[in-house]
Formats: sequence, C-alpha cells, structure tokens
Amino acid sequence: MKYLTGFLAFWYNFIIGDDWTIAVGVVLALALGAWLARSHVDAWLWLPLAVGVVLVFSLWRAVKAPDARM
Repeated sequence: MKYLTGFLAFWYNFIIGDDWTIAVGVVLALALGAWLARSHVDAWLWLPLAVGVVLVFSLWRAVKAPDARM
C-alpha cells in the first residue's frame, strides 16, 4: 500500500504541482482542441492561444497575491 500511495502522490505532484489552475487550463484546452478537431474545424491555432491565456492568467494571479514569494 505504501508503494501505491507514493506512486499516486508522485503523479499528483507532477500533474497538479504548485498551481492547480494550470492543470485545469491544460485539460480544458486539450478537450476544446479535440472537440474542434472532431468538428472538422482548423484547431491547430487553439492550443498556442490557450497556452498564452493560461500563462497570462497564472502570472496575473501570482502578481496580485499578497504573499507571493520568489
């Protein structure tokens, strides 16, 4: 059981890490990209745009946080 909890803890820290909003943004961007691709829409531009939006949102949250440590 110790190995299973260690394995799950590794994947949680690897995927979620410090900011869960980035993980959610990536999952949503991939889901929307898959949906657009299945709808026969040119979806190749969506993922770079989504990465930029998630990055800007994450930086905005980090800068406005009163206890932001660097």
